[in-house]
Amino acid sequence: MYYFAAYVLKIFLSLFGRVKAYQKENLPESSGYVIACTHTGWIDILWLGISVLPVKIHYMAKKELFQIRSLKWLMQQLNAFPVDRDNPGPSSIKVPRKLLSEGKVVGIFPSGTRTSEEVPLKRGAVTIAGYSKVPIVPVAYVGPNNFKDLFKRKQARIIFGEPIYLPQNMPRKEGMDSMMNVLNEELNNLQRRLHQ
Repeated sequence: MYYFAAYVLKIFLSLFGRVKAYQKENLPESSGYVIACTHTGWIDILWLGISVLPVKIHYMAKKELFQIRSLKWLMQQLNAFPVDRDNPGPSSIKVPRKLLSEGKVVGIFPSGTRTSEEVPLKRGAVTIAGYSKVPIVPVAYVGPNNFKDLFKRKQARIIFGEPIYLPQNMPRKEGMDSMMNVLNEELNNLQRRLHQ
């Protein structure tokens, strides 16, 4: 059902233009990694999923989205799973760690809220990748954020950064702090490149 929904969305979105994907070769050939993408609107989720096909992304999404009937169906078709952002606990990383151990790809929006501003990143992506011993691929998106932008035929652009690995030459906590700093810097750099 994922592929059916993804290709239907691809056809629908292509009516308003195509996405330009840059540096897709940075995606690891081996499965089992985290994609950490900037988040400015709900359409970036769709374009991100379409741009990496035939790879499937399992999205981490706030639990509130699963409480709206129409959105719940869409989220399930997109292989999304809920997380409680207000009360994240050890259980919050069980599902993504299991998916990663099965060689699947987990998509996370570390800014949490939808914004075009540079905001402090949440640590979920780094925590999950660090404990799962998988890389994080930083991704930036610039383009339509809603139906109004789609009808204006704004160009959608996505750029994939080089995978970020947990440093092996330092204790895990320090390594994850370093990973967090690199992720933050890379996402900001990628977004600036798209705005040039």
